[in-house]
Amino acid sequence: MNRYLSGLLAIILASGLFACKNDGGKAQANQSAQAPSYPVIKIERRDVTTYSEYPASLEGEVSSEVRPKISGYIKDVLVHEGEEVRKGQVLFRLETQSLSQDAAASRANVNAAQVEVNKLKPLVEKDIISPVQLETAKARLEQAKSNYNSIAANIDYANVKSPVDGVVGSINYRKGALAGPQDAKPLTRVSSIKKVYAYFSMNEKNYLNFIKNAEGKNQQERIEKLPKVKLVLANGEEYTKAGSIETIAGDIDPQTGTVTFRALFDNSEGLLRNGSSGTVLVPENFQNALVVPAFSSFEQQGKKMVYKVRADSLSSASIQVLAETGKLYVVDQGIKEGETILAKGVSKVRDGTRIKPQPVSMDSILNSFDTVFK
Repeated sequence: MNRYLSGLLAIILASGLFACKNDGGKAQANQSAQAPSYPVIKIERRDVTTYSEYPASLEGEVSSEVRPKISGYIKDVLVHEGEEVRKGQVLFRLETQSLSQDAAASRANVNAAQVEVNKLKPLVEKDIISPVQLETAKARLEQAKSNYNSIAANIDYANVKSPVDGVVGSINYRKGALAGPQDAKPLTRVSSIKKVYAYFSMNEKNYLNFIKNAEGKNQQERIEKLPKVKLVLANGEEYTKAGSIETIAGDIDPQTGTVTFRALFDNSEGLLRNGSSGTVLVPENFQNALVVPAFSSFEQQGKKMVYKVRADSLSSASIQVLAETGKLYVVDQGIKEGETILAKGVSKVRDGTRIKPQPVSMDSILNSFDTVFK
């Protein structure tokens, strides 16, 4: 009887162990089957051009202040803002009534001095008076002429003319206003805007990194071989024509620690204006660089992170970003070519999450419009 019970007990235990093992296998299979599917991509190398952005101010190739050479009340404003003018064209007229009166008096002095000279000449010829008296009269005549010419020049200065060909800027003083050469603001500014300069600055670190990659034996050769730059206008649109960096300042501003650049843009269509602002985009080319879609990354404690896929689980890894475009990061460290990372859904998972990897192409991620939720 004891043997029978012992055998029966052994059979029951064996059946229980087999059932547990069977249930465990089913549970594991169920867990694997319930893992959500996520798209994954393999890290690859590409040729990438990134752009660094720098705020810029725009100025016409020629930009001249228009100031009167004498003080006076503005009698006439002969141009409008934005009007194209020629060099020498009269833009403003100042009131000259008092000057005209002075000129008349001065002219009378000239006539009187001339009469005196004419009267003394025959007397000297007849040795009636000394030649010294005639020379003194002639000197008075020249002085009177000089005074008259000075007043006449001032009358002409009352016609304020354009110093260059260009476009009239803001008119700071109107008819009736008192204007003078020492005023804080000029009457206006005339700019030649067929070509426009964009001034922007780099900090010392960016400047050194930028210039060391430029080809050339000296500064001038490097500048000539620098790549074309782009310009983004104040409304966010990209200007249709590329520009060329023409000059780089020879010193670093001690107050800001920056180096000033000047880029030239063609403005034959007249879209750009003197005094406007924009953003200069300076390109940097990376050959055969490791890239990661920006959409596939996340930030953690100030670091850029990705989720590497190992078998069917995720593990986070930090990456070092050298540069970025709108959709791609150029990566220097933290990931290798051929490794697999989570492509989408980085905000929905964490370390150790099990997934069912679904391989997709990198281009499908880059072309995705779903950029709000990661």
